[in-house]
Amino acid sequence: MSAAVHAQPAATLATPAARGASLGHALHAEWTKLRTVPGPAWLLLGVVALTIAVSAAAVGATHCPQDLACPVDTTKLSLTGVQFGQVVVAILAVLMISNEYGSGMIRTTLAAMPNRQTVLAAKALLLAALVLAAGAVAVLGCVLAGHLILPGHGFTAARGFRPVWLSYGPTLRAACGSVLYLGLIALMSLGVAVIVRDSATSIGVVLALLYLFPIVLGFVGNTHWQHRLERWTPTIAGLAIQATTGLRSLAISPWGGLGVLGIWAGAALVLGALALRLRDA
Repeated sequence: MSAAVHAQPAATLATPAARGASLGHALHAEWTKLRTVPGPAWLLLGVVALTIAVSAAAVGATHCPQDLACPVDTTKLSLTGVQFGQVVVAILAVLMISNEYGSGMIRTTLAAMPNRQTVLAAKALLLAALVLAAGAVAVLGCVLAGHLILPGHGFTAARGFRPVWLSYGPTLRAACGSVLYLGLIALMSLGVAVIVRDSATSIGVVLALLYLFPIVLGFVGNTHWQHRLERWTPTIAGLAIQATTGLRSLAISPWGGLGVLGIWAGAALVLGALALRLRDA
């Protein structure tokens, strides 16, 4: 009896360490899966290349003639590519788990790591780290493109335009917020994929969340209700973080909009965790 009594606290104290070890093992396993197949690396490279290319094309095609006033948010224009790079981010996040469901590998994963919440947490942490790293490179490239190209197209300090560079506070906030935006899009997409499981359907649902909502809201005739609904749309609210001018006309504040996207991502992950726990693999 006394041995059992003395053993119980030791077991209780060992539980957090065991959980930490389990998460560490799960992270190592997920990292091994990702680095031993070429797909994720190419998708991360695609995020960087597509985001920078679209932004460079957008700033390269925009001019401000001398005799015209140009109400252009140069920072937001320079970050245009984020709206396209998010598609590749969503595909990467969905395939991170739906491929395992498609191949049946998920049964092996859960047999090796029975704690399903730990598996999902490891996938989410690794995905977020990779997307944030790729997003930082992509966003820096976008800002650099705007910094180098826009002054030659009439967007100069002499005409009242702020330089698109990280030394300017609002541009720094927009750039950092865009990196976080891509990370939250990845987590939301992962949550959707855990719920839906099928790759094609999951990608379709995520793309609908990203692009269909703004189109539908365009048909709302009442401006007041349109603005109220925009505050809870993941892309419109989330991309408010990129604005550096006309902040009073936004449906939601920049950081508030990013918080709304965080709610979407958190809700998707929570529902995904419940689905992963309650349903058979």
